[in-house]
Amino acid sequence: MIPVLLIVIPLVSGLLGFLIKEEKSVKVWSLFTSILTMVVAILGIAFLHKPEYLQTDVAWLPSLGSRFSLTMDGMSKLMCLLTGIAYPGIFIATWNATYRNANKFYALMLLMQTGLMGVFVASDALLFYFFWELALIPAYFLCSIWGGERRIAVTFKFFIYTFVGSLLMLVGIIWIYFHTADRSFAMSAFYNVNLPGNVQGWLFWLFFLAFAIKIPLWPFHTWQPDTYEQSPTAVTMVLSGIMVKMGVFGILRWLAPVLPVGLWGWGDPAASMCVIGMIYASFVAMQQDDLKRLIAYSSIAHMGLMGLAIFVTSSIGIQGVMVQMFNHGINIIGLWIVVELIERQFGTRKMSELGGLAQKAPSLAIMLVVVALANVALPLTNAFIGEFMMFNGVFGSKASNYHYIFMVAGGISIILSAIYTLNMIQKVLYGNTSTLTANARDIRVNEKFVLVVLLIGIVVMGVYPKPMIEATKHAVDAIYSKMFIKLP
Repeated sequence: MIPVLLIVIPLVSGLLGFLIKEEKSVKVWSLFTSILTMVVAILGIAFLHKPEYLQTDVAWLPSLGSRFSLTMDGMSKLMCLLTGIAYPGIFIATWNATYRNANKFYALMLLMQTGLMGVFVASDALLFYFFWELALIPAYFLCSIWGGERRIAVTFKFFIYTFVGSLLMLVGIIWIYFHTADRSFAMSAFYNVNLPGNVQGWLFWLFFLAFAIKIPLWPFHTWQPDTYEQSPTAVTMVLSGIMVKMGVFGILRWLAPVLPVGLWGWGDPAASMCVIGMIYASFVAMQQDDLKRLIAYSSIAHMGLMGLAIFVTSSIGIQGVMVQMFNHGINIIGLWIVVELIERQFGTRKMSELGGLAQKAPSLAIMLVVVALANVALPLTNAFIGEFMMFNGVFGSKASNYHYIFMVAGGISIILSAIYTLNMIQKVLYGNTSTLTANARDIRVNEKFVLVVLLIGIVVMGVYPKPMIEATKHAVDAIYSKMFIKLP
């Protein structure tokens, strides 16, 4: 029941949103239905633990061996909760933004939420692929219609990258389907398939490329900074806060448990790509003047660490990834909200044109400092526990031959992250005011409300992460037990 509602509510509300012509009305409708979805997600993680509430399995395409099968384990619950919390926060924080054809914009936003929820709860491979593509289509239109001046070229690149990756994954899904015992797309059938090691080796790359593009990992990252820069900030929040997690989620749900030989065989090369991306993105972020591009490259570095923790194969590292997917989503959305508030008031995202905001907008300054420091995993903030667990997993890995090198490189990336983050804080908030910021005003009540809620979450989850760790424990055990080499 719960996973069905998480899909049906945004789907129906998105379709009805096309019919609402008045801008304020469609904003109210979208916010109301997103809050309803959030409540259902909270019920799923907090109150309803019985399987009958968290699973659905009905006939869909019986001739193909595919069923409309949905389930929520601890990892799904966290990702659905993140998606449920993010949407109302995004709608409230961007309430004063105006869009032409606002009904279409908000309807597509809700349809994108439908695809995201479906990805996180699908337990049938064909259904997973269906929702994977469903999340991409609204994102394409949102970026190409409401984006910046270079939106057409940038969106085309984004679409081609992700679509090619999706086709590769589809080939892999179909191949495994024909080798299941009962010709089924069910997740259990995929988990029990027993493929030779050489076959798993090339199948690994079909799935890995699809997920690496979505995350994105180096060198498949080039679509991301431009797309984030050109997209409306509300869309960028969804892309970076939630959609990129689809790639990490896909690795944990469909690649690692199904193709363990492929993962063990190619784990070090994949981990090396993650590490190179972390260092590269950190150095590039240090050179940025545009806030959007800085945060975009920062996100590449943080997502690379999640990939690294998976490919070195350790249970504590995988649990750290699950925790960090949620926490990174909260932090990055908080950063995007601050960027949106700055750009809307001053008409620029360039740090060189800002400065002295702490004097004029103290509330905004406090929010930016806390969220930015959380993003670099300051102790007692939410990201610290996830990064600590991931680094612990990398250091103690028994599967990787180079885990000490990966550990050192990851540590360098964290130091670089602190450098460019503190530099951003210095340039935006302190020093003398510029001609643009001389008459700055502080943020509005609705904007303070969203950021205060996020800040409370950052501190509470940083001080007391136990609920997240307990919620993901069984999911970690189930996935990790499948990641050992199974030889035919």
